[in-house]
Amino acid sequence: MSEDFSGFSKKSHLNDEDYYLSEEGYIVFTEQYHLKRGYCCKSGCKHCPYGYDPKTGHINSYTKD
Repeated sequence: MSEDFSGFSKKSHLNDEDYYLSEEGYIVFTEQYHLKRGYCCKSGCKHCPYGYDPKTGHINSYTKD
């Protein structure tokens, strides 16, 4: 892939399973990536496994398997 990830930390090594590009060209992180990161960023991510609700600003439920 030849996308420009210059805005991301040099420490962050993204695998192909960690994200995909939307039709608009945005990077969309997968649930796998969020779990690997280990915490909720509270940005209302599409695949948030932590149950964050951007309408209330709370994490509703979190069960780590």
